[in-house]
Amino acid sequence: MDSLHTLKAPAKSSHRKKRVGRGQASGWGKTAGRGGKGQKARTGNMHFEGFEGGQSPLQRRMPKLGFHSPNRKVFALVGLGELGSLAVGTIVDEALMRAKGWVRGRVDGIKILANGEVKVALTVKAHRFSKAAKEAIIAAGGKVEELPMVVHAEGAQK
Repeated sequence: MDSLHTLKAPAKSSHRKKRVGRGQASGWGKTAGRGGKGQKARTGNMHFEGFEGGQSPLQRRMPKLGFHSPNRKVFALVGLGELGSLAVGTIVDEALMRAKGWVRGRVDGIKILANGEVKVALTVKAHRFSKAAKEAIIAAGGKVEELPMVVHAEGAQK
């Protein structure tokens, strides 16, 4: 097996750079392989991605789709089924949910949904609750604490 200091490129794998415009004897003189006249012979010709020879390009012919509100809120969704595995009297807040892996990344708030059931009394702190989730937590003897939404300066309208 070769060592790193003895490695060489395979034979004929590297090619010399084609030097164009260096006289007729080189084979790439005068027009330098571009032929005579025409758009492709000119410098700075219109060969960018999506160019269709002057025809309106596909990305401009297609309609615009969708809309992303600059003020949208992204919520992490946590179901009651995940909370059901916790011990009685546990305070469920964002730090605990992130430690358990239920909430990841940058989110504007946490919403608790009624997916599954909770049988133990918990104190749940979140920004939003579905009506059924709130009722289920209270019915199990727990408490619901709705946190205020945090307003980010960069998301504010001008």
